[in-house]
Amino acid sequence: MRRLNIVMVCGIALLLAAGGPSSHAVRAVDGDEGTQPSVERVRIRPVENQPEQTLEGAVIVEALDGGLLLELADQRLAIVDPATIIVRQKVDRPEAAETSRELGRRILAELPAGFDQFGTKHYVICFDTSRAYAQWCGSLFERLHDAFSNFWRQAGLELHAPERPLVVVIFSDRQRYEAFAARDLGAAADRVVGYYNLLSNRVTTFDLTGSDTLARRPARSVGRSAGRAGLEILAQPEAAGLVATLVHEATHQMAYNCGMHRRLAPVPLWVSEGIATYFETPDLASDRGWRGIGGINRPRLEKFLATQRSGMLETIVLDDEPFRRPDEALDAYARSWALTYFLVQTRKDAFVAYLRKLSQQEPLAADSPDSRRQDFTDAFGAPPAALEEPVLKFMARLR
Repeated sequence: MRRLNIVMVCGIALLLAAGGPSSHAVRAVDGDEGTQPSVERVRIRPVENQPEQTLEGAVIVEALDGGLLLELADQRLAIVDPATIIVRQKVDRPEAAETSRELGRRILAELPAGFDQFGTKHYVICFDTSRAYAQWCGSLFERLHDAFSNFWRQAGLELHAPERPLVVVIFSDRQRYEAFAARDLGAAADRVVGYYNLLSNRVTTFDLTGSDTLARRPARSVGRSAGRAGLEILAQPEAAGLVATLVHEATHQMAYNCGMHRRLAPVPLWVSEGIATYFETPDLASDRGWRGIGGINRPRLEKFLATQRSGMLETIVLDDEPFRRPDEALDAYARSWALTYFLVQTRKDAFVAYLRKLSQQEPLAADSPDSRRQDFTDAFGAPPAALEEPVLKFMARLR
């Protein structure tokens, strides 16, 4: 199995991942007939001064050379080099699934001291800030969950509820968040207020009411209600972008846990980022800071119109690289929003069929510009370049 020499992170933190191994090198093992993947306990010899460890998880992919992609009980994905495997042993699945509280306790054991947890219908929120702020975030994410599910159901794309609670980690302040996020984001940790990590399957952020972006004093937990916590965010002029980021990252998490995408499958970034930017539009007149789905994303629209050029859509459809380059990323995000908005508004059935096809891709499957162009052309009846003029005219009418 080719080693993934990257951090798998979505959102404005950028997905820094290279492609996975070719289809000749791996096979998915989670069963085409509805069978569940086997669970194995794998002993791994010490590597790079790390002690010997034992991993237990579902085998999602097995390489022909014996390398493994495991999904662990806490939802993390682990890529196991075959050269490090000492022994593999199949184990029985537990009779009862882990409860939300049990999952939360597992996550708390990995976090710095001082964290607590609470659960909502679909989320486990781990936090070391005020419970009121964590509850406000939980309410925001639950609203997104329902709106996301309802939107795609009405569009004809049947999704399923997340099989396990979705994990959100909220730090009390930017400094603690950046120290933790540096493990995933490196130097980019100080430039984003939240991110979704494909390997851990978690959204990580911090209490925005104490953010220096909002130029406010650290938020106090005493006597603060969830509604008050939200109002402290929404009263600030920067609030729209901050709330949009939270929704953007939670949208990624939803898409990868409800059957729309599969983690580590070759989902084109223009699709995953286009959907996240389609859902992110905030509304500060709402007490939750977000009005739902389908509003015109003004910052993305203006960026698209200001940076439009020949070949712009083909560039993002055939290659993810523009999303990874700091000097091109914002342009790529704007173009992915514009293309997604156009397709949803004018070719929704075709877009849903395209998403349905992408959802069948296996983790670490092969990917190429030629296959991307063919899939796009098959779905929409024309290559990306042919849609540039219609998309540009459509966007110009929205201004």
